Amino acid sequence: MFFAQQYFYCFGIRASLLKITYPLRNVRFSTTPSMTFRHKNAKRIEGIDRNVWMELTSLAADPSIVNLGQGLPDISPPKYLKEELAKVAFVNRLNQYTRGFGHPLLVEALSQVYGKVCGRKIDPYTDILVTIGAYGSLFSAMQGLIEAEDEVIIIEPYYDCYVDMVKMAGAKPVCISLRYKPAAGGDVASSADWVLDLAELASKFNPKTKAIILNTPHNPIGKVYTKEELQKIADLCIKHDTLCISDEVYEWLVYTGKKHIKIATLPGMWERTVTIGSVGKTYSVTGWKLGWSIGPQHLIKHLQVVQQNSIYTCPTPLQEAVAQAFLIDLKRMDESDCYFCSLPKELEDKRNQLAQMLQEAGLKPIVPEGGYFMIVDVSTLNVDLSDMEEDKPYDYKFVKWMIKNKKLAAIPLSSFCGPETQEKFEKYIRFCFIKEDSTLDAAEKILKNWKKH
Repeated sequence: MFFAQQYFYCFGIRASLLKITYPLRNVRFSTTPSMTFRHKNAKRIEGIDRNVWMELTSLAADPSIVNLGQGLPDISPPKYLKEELAKVAFVNRLNQYTRGFGHPLLVEALSQVYGKVCGRKIDPYTDILVTIGAYGSLFSAMQGLIEAEDEVIIIEPYYDCYVDMVKMAGAKPVCISLRYKPAAGGDVASSADWVLDLAELASKFNPKTKAIILNTPHNPIGKVYTKEELQKIADLCIKHDTLCISDEVYEWLVYTGKKHIKIATLPGMWERTVTIGSVGKTYSVTGWKLGWSIGPQHLIKHLQVVQQNSIYTCPTPLQEAVAQAFLIDLKRMDESDCYFCSLPKELEDKRNQLAQMLQEAGLKPIVPEGGYFMIVDVSTLNVDLSDMEEDKPYDYKFVKWMIKNKKLAAIPLSSFCGPETQEKFEKYIRFCFIKEDSTLDAAEKILKNWKKH
């Protein structure tokens, strides 16, 4: 029999210990199933409760699984960043609240770094907002700039929260897909082969269009938009007086022969662009959950209003440590020991290793120009999934099958698009390669033995 125990103390004096036991069957913890409850979910979250990440991440949590799914680095962050955080813990004032819109030293460091990158003066106190991750920046932008009944153009495949955040703001997502057009004679497919149909893009703009969400370097494909592509998008934004929310969290992770260009640096775009960055992606510390929005004061001030009435501020010790790291790398920007330069060199080798092992296994990888994800066409494996859920996309079923039977985790590409376009993308899955060599070696072993089981 189970018992609940209750102890009584009187007037702060421990009296004789009175122990009262109740049979559990006599204690009522819930109402009857037939009882209705009038408090239901708000309409703004209607239909956005399901999340494939939660499900697949839990499946991949088994230590026996080689996890190349979630964008979770298992490489070490830079030593000097961790050392700076250790120092902060012993400074009393840095363990208390800081400025709500961004720790002074951090916004000043960001203004110097991005002032140099953008070739313009960026005011640290009016043009920058430090947030809880890039997620916080996206949320503040949607809540602060997007109205009910507005339309927001989103490019598929898209990072999954884009559509849901637009819906939460009461607006309408308007999607357009990147199209795969492989270059003639190319032996290896590249993320550059995925392009926008510019005529189709132009048709998506109308008087209700409030913004377009741009993601470059792109997750999940790894596309780095060219200056010509960005200029076409910029022309449409200017023509239709449309905002651009530019998610550039992978900005430093661009590989040989490619260059990341900020759309905010193109003529006429600074005043209509909010650019989003991330500490997690910049310094390989995704658990720190710090990000930022950069843009003109007349836009950033609205994001600041959202922040001051929601999370209010971000952790002071983390902001101080990141500021110190930025100042270290600012002094050596464009030099080989700057983390912004050394990390992409390290990841380019890992990218090449993953692409080679996938090709040797008979798969067709799309080699990314940037970021740390690689999508791969798995249709050539002809895996029979007829015994799995009929109503799910092929790639979703394939990933679940692969986790169970091959002990290798990935993310289905269909989770990055809407139900109307899943058929276009369901033969692809996404792997992450910001991993220790031992993790990639374990994945290679699985792929080499694929056909033996």
